[in-house]
Amino acid sequence: MGAAPLPFGIDRPLLRLDGQDPYFCLHFVMIFVRDQERSLRFYLDQLGFRLVIDERFESGGRWIEVAPPDGSASLSLALATSDSPADILVGRDTQIYFITEDVNAKFHEWSHRGVRFQFPPQEPEWGGTFTRFEDVDGNSFGLAGFDELTRGVEAQRRALAQKLESERRAAQELEIAKQVQARLFPQIHPELKTLEYAGLCLQARQVGGDYFDFLDLGQERLGLVTGDVSGKGIAAALLMANLQASLRSQCAIASDQPQRFLRSVNQLFHQNTADGDYATFFFSEYDDKTQRLRYVNCGHLSALLLRRDDTLERLESTSTVLGLFGKWDCSLEECQLLPGDTLLLYTDGATESFNDAGEEFGERRLVEAFRRHRGQPSQSLIALIVDEIRQFNPNEQQDDITLIVAHCRR
Repeated sequence: MGAAPLPFGIDRPLLRLDGQDPYFCLHFVMIFVRDQERSLRFYLDQLGFRLVIDERFESGGRWIEVAPPDGSASLSLALATSDSPADILVGRDTQIYFITEDVNAKFHEWSHRGVRFQFPPQEPEWGGTFTRFEDVDGNSFGLAGFDELTRGVEAQRRALAQKLESERRAAQELEIAKQVQARLFPQIHPELKTLEYAGLCLQARQVGGDYFDFLDLGQERLGLVTGDVSGKGIAAALLMANLQASLRSQCAIASDQPQRFLRSVNQLFHQNTADGDYATFFFSEYDDKTQRLRYVNCGHLSALLLRRDDTLERLESTSTVLGLFGKWDCSLEECQLLPGDTLLLYTDGATESFNDAGEEFGERRLVEAFRRHRGQPSQSLIALIVDEIRQFNPNEQQDDITLIVAHCRR
């Protein structure tokens, strides 16, 4: 079924979305007046119109447009001097008609303000209610109303009220979702003797699909985890919550059997999500006693390990993403961390931030910022990197930015 036609006088949408034809509308109708300032005051103060434009030119001319409170068309108040051909057009029937849902109300309101009407509202043979009024130059206009117009306006008001209420509820629910998701990020940071660490997720929207976590794996071992779920917004946030639930429900086996743990996480994520949903994922386990890091990179961006001698190592992918395949396996890698080494985990929101010139922040700039601020505590290092990303692209953030920094100390 197509949409019901709008009642006579109800504004059509200002912009068609099909783009098949050029944009085209009525902009203004010109009327001639003898004193632009006096006429302007009449339309604004007595009729309650709004000022659209008031432009003065170096030549001394003036262009004024006014418009009624509703609708899109304007009146242009053009000056007609006594010696111009337009002078004979002042004080005539303009053949312009205004419509309102309540002619009688406008008649009483404007009469009280001194507007001259040619006759009280009448009900002509063609239906509705009709009267005529004049401006300060005697230019006359029609003022009409129709029952279907009144019903249409009321219907649109009800629809708008319902829309605003729906948007209010959606915003409220989204704020609740934001608060719930914030609780999914780590609330406790297990204390270690040889590792100082911090994490941050800056969401592009109120909720998002980036994830990071710190897992207490027991026996002085810590899980450092980051992930990026496909999609954005609410859908990605729900997938992220699903992944987090799967991860934490299975983490009891993570320290002893990390590969079995990740196979189980993948299986749960695969079973509980739609076809095509997936997450890139980086799981690492740090042993506080031996200072060794075991990790699995599931299709995620390479973690960056900046050694104390300033050499850079990339902890690259060791398996495919989570969630796409029911049968899935991974390989485990490990490396030794030494005092002064710093580990950086991040999502693509950090590197895929574009400036106005279309340039990407990229890994090179990320590494430069990492090196430049490596001596700072982890939380400060994250803040300084984020600050450089925002300076590079001060515009609206397009993707979630997540960072984990871990600094090995004595």
